[in-house]
Amino acid sequence: MVKFGLQFKATLENVTNVRPLGDDFRWFLKVGWLSSSRLYLNIESVPLKGGRGSASMVQKCKLCARENSIDILGDTITPYNAEDSERFKTMVQFECRGLEPIDFEPQAGFAAQGAESGTPFLEINLQEKDWTDYDEKVSESVGIYEVTHQFKKC
Repeated sequence: MVKFGLQFKATLENVTNVRPLGDDFRWFLKVGWLSSSRLYLNIESVPLKGGRGSASMVQKCKLCARENSIDILGDTITPYNAEDSERFKTMVQFECRGLEPIDFEPQAGFAAQGAESGTPFLEINLQEKDWTDYDEKVSESVGIYEVTHQFKKC
């Protein structure tokens, strides 16, 4: 079992507390041995064969029939804040058995709040790696720009 941290990096403009929204948030990952496949992971657990616990995704190898899995460690989910802007920060960790995450595709389902006003911004879509809006409480533009990521062994 190996743990990988998804490190998030972006430039934040007048927002903070960027995070996945809700318990049904899906992490769009691509893994090493399934390089042409996308995995859609959420917090739901799938039982592992032989009663060895559960994981967020279980995949059986077509060649050797080995059961491989990735589990989202829900208690490691951490928001990306204004003071983290332009620096890598681990947003979530995955426990991996036989699989290695190699790519992350941010999608819709993120949330943030105005840095000064606390205005909630829900259902932020980061698919284009940039997002902008306007915070009417403080009459300022807000945005998340240049979204990138990396995976790091924990």
